[in-house]
Amino acid sequence: MNIRSLTRGDGVVIGAAVLLFIASFLDLYSVDGAPDSYDLPSLWGSGPVVLGVVLAGIIGAALVVVARGLPQPPKVAGLDLGQFGIAFTVFAAWSALGNIFDVAGGVDNIGGGSSDGPDAGTGLILALVATLVMAAAAVATPLVPALKGALLPAARPAAPQPYGAQPPGGYGYPGAQQASFGGQPQPGQPGQPGQQPFPGQPQQGQPAPAPAGDFSPFWFAVPVPRPLFPEDGSPTPIAELAPGTWYLAVEQRGPALVAQTQDGRRGVLQDTSGIQRG
Repeated sequence: MNIRSLTRGDGVVIGAAVLLFIASFLDLYSVDGAPDSYDLPSLWGSGPVVLGVVLAGIIGAALVVVARGLPQPPKVAGLDLGQFGIAFTVFAAWSALGNIFDVAGGVDNIGGGSSDGPDAGTGLILALVATLVMAAAAVATPLVPALKGALLPAARPAAPQPYGAQPPGGYGYPGAQQASFGGQPQPGQPGQPGQQPFPGQPQQGQPAPAPAGDFSPFWFAVPVPRPLFPEDGSPTPIAELAPGTWYLAVEQRGPALVAQTQDGRRGVLQDTSGIQRG
């Protein structure tokens, strides 16, 4: 799970879930004139509130966040986890609103209170606010640009990396050691006798090809998840670029870029608006 793919909207959902969890330990209802010895129950004292508000809201928030962090969210009955999570958060908000109008199942004269019945307690009111914020953020995140921005900023490289070099963390072609552009192969690298080079790498002793035109390869990060399409023009994406990760642009084709993923795959990034250069 890549936490750097989480958006600001996901951060609002997480904050609302924390508020809902805290509210679950506060009073479910309040009673005017109740004796001091009377112990008011928390939200956990009501089965409908626990199932329909607390657990539904927390489960919905977890599904929304997990679906955003996974590169390929699993589908259930044709719907991905994120859609199920949104449905859970909306249901939790609706249930919280219903419980506000029918506090404690209509119990009257609790602890000598008035005949009008108990009022909504602090916990139930906070639960309504938390579930409304959670549902609004879950629904609006795919639609509002301000909420689609990355929750965590992309970590900038410590120093500019030459084309062909491997940045920290194993980014680039797999292998034990790699040489920078124009350098000599290290032990265990492609180019030694008896070993095959990676596709697109020059043989030992051959000059490295220069980038076409005036284009110079550079590192970049995307502000929101974006698909990477095959170089042959196929409409089916081969990967998804996630915010918070640096990718290498190796070629420019009009407004699009040919990018290389962490596992060495290359594809065309058609939407280059708002990218952050390293």
